[in-house]
Amino acid sequence: MTDKNLFHKNSRFYCGLILTVLEGLLSGSNYIVIYMVLKMLYERVTDIKNIFSISCLVGIIFVIRLVIYSIGYTQSQIGGAEISKNIRLGLGDKLRKIPLSCFTKKREGQYINIMTADVNSYEQILTHKLAALVKNGVLSVIVLAFVSVLYFPAAVILMVSLFLLIPEMWLSFRIVKKYGIEKNLVTAKAVGQIVEYIDGIQTFRSYGMGGTKNRNTTETLRKFSTVSYQYEAHGIPVNFAFNIVNWLTVPLAMWIGYIPWQSGSISAITFLFLCMLPMVLAKLTASISVDMFSYRNLLISKANIKNVLAENEESKSTEVFLPKEHGISFRNVSFSYVQEEPVLKNISFSIPDHGLTAIVGDSGSGKSTLLNIIGGIESADSGSIVIDGSAIESMNQKELSNYRRNHLGYVFQFYNLIPNLTARENIEVGAYLSKRPLDIDDLIETLGLTEHQHKLPNQLSGGQQQRVSIGRAIVKNPDLLLCDEPTGALDYNTSKEILSLISEVNKKYQSTIIIVTHNDAIKNMADTVITLRDGTVRESYHNQSKISAADLDW
Repeated sequence: MTDKNLFHKNSRFYCGLILTVLEGLLSGSNYIVIYMVLKMLYERVTDIKNIFSISCLVGIIFVIRLVIYSIGYTQSQIGGAEISKNIRLGLGDKLRKIPLSCFTKKREGQYINIMTADVNSYEQILTHKLAALVKNGVLSVIVLAFVSVLYFPAAVILMVSLFLLIPEMWLSFRIVKKYGIEKNLVTAKAVGQIVEYIDGIQTFRSYGMGGTKNRNTTETLRKFSTVSYQYEAHGIPVNFAFNIVNWLTVPLAMWIGYIPWQSGSISAITFLFLCMLPMVLAKLTASISVDMFSYRNLLISKANIKNVLAENEESKSTEVFLPKEHGISFRNVSFSYVQEEPVLKNISFSIPDHGLTAIVGDSGSGKSTLLNIIGGIESADSGSIVIDGSAIESMNQKELSNYRRNHLGYVFQFYNLIPNLTARENIEVGAYLSKRPLDIDDLIETLGLTEHQHKLPNQLSGGQQQRVSIGRAIVKNPDLLLCDEPTGALDYNTSKEILSLISEVNKKYQSTIIIVTHNDAIKNMADTVITLRDGTVRESYHNQSKISAADLDW
């Protein structure tokens, strides 16, 4: 489905809008009928039979309005829900095709915000505000036309309130454009920060890191609150000023009608309606103002959604990447997220095939970035990364997709399990993605998950969840297993169990395993050790005094 088709308004939605217009017309006719009845009663030019007939007419109009409203509301809601469903499905399909390099911490928050807040906002405004805007617009025209028939000078005054909508909407749109876009960006960052904090709250507290993360999260929320306040603080005065001027037309229209009533040019009933209808119109125009402001938000949400849909895709691969070995060589590799602030600085080293390599270093040393480059998630600014003679930087998106799908396994710090799937089903996801999966039952037994395979992730301990995460990565039978802080969220004893399991997996399945960690003790169980500091390789050596994971101590 194309981007254009995702926003295509279906027949149900248009049917709902048409019925809304019709209901607005019938609603406006009530004022005319009531005026006619009161005028006839006041002038005593009718009898009880005519009154009864007109009352029946009002009742019939009411029933017709009720039926039309019910059908129109139902159709517009269903139609709008279908549109938002298509948008969500389209976004979900798009996110599967976007290159992994896009999923940084900042972008994750942006994607979450668009998938939830922007789509919800688009649906709510489309199904509620737009219909209300159309109905109030139709009703305003009827009321204004009726006033012009009753007494045209009063209608001229009321036209001013409608024309004031133009500058008011112009100012409102500028405010939304200026602060609304900034609000969305800050919101995306806040969402990403909050998700990261909540996901890792157990780890942060157990490691005594809660204070720092609390401050960072609080600062992000403070910025979000400030921008949200600016957004509202600049929009409310404009709307308030417009409403004051709008409501001032009410007594003015009354005064203009009072003069001809006193002179006998118009009837008391007409004057009564000249007092009532301006208040009705003022309320309608105020609602239109709010609805138009909301409609501008709809356009912003739509633009955010379209920006995601327009992102470059990572194409499926039909080409085969078949290295004979999976030893890795870095040759003068440099990388930076921000210009002139390098994360990796001209590094060179080698990782042997089939071995267990530990990349150690403090936070900010470039470990995770290095892992992302090996995984083809990030691309080096300069230098070369070679796997058995094949340079990763020369691969196109198709080849990178094939490389990751068929040759890599990932183990994450925070497990990233699918919450509504059992342990076994999470592992089966990995098997589904592989052309040569391992035997699931044998792997589950190796992982020590036989008794827990039918449990959901929230029914498992942290160590058990990490075992499932490892199983999902290993079941693919990957040539290269990348582990990003696999014990960072675990306690001491569980960490040693997981490290022993990784070592056993390395021996049993002969995968090339790379562990990125800030825990210096883990290097003692590795075949090869690479130490990073400030984006440079400070040490790279083959470990001659390797010890088992069970004997590690920190």
